[in-house]
Amino acid sequence: MTIDVFVDVVKEGIEVILILITPPLLVSLIAGLIIGVLQAATQIHEQTLTFAPKIILTFLTIMLLGSWMLQKLVEYMREILEKFMGMV
Repeated sequence: MTIDVFVDVVKEGIEVILILITPPLLVSLIAGLIIGVLQAATQIHEQTLTFAPKIILTFLTIMLLGSWMLQKLVEYMREILEKFMGMV
């Protein structure tokens, strides 16, 4: 394995990871901001009020986008295996 192929595989892996984690993180961030504003407006500062909705929304996002995420991971794995087979 040449260094160029290795660097290319690692670079693509980082890109795939960033693409896959962005939707759940954005949903969690937006939910946290909305809940934080509501807590500040109502002066209710309970930790479970921020935790539970963020977890639920993150799981729902992963459930809704799970097939797309799996498809991206399978495509990446195929590319890695094709590059590996091309070297052997």
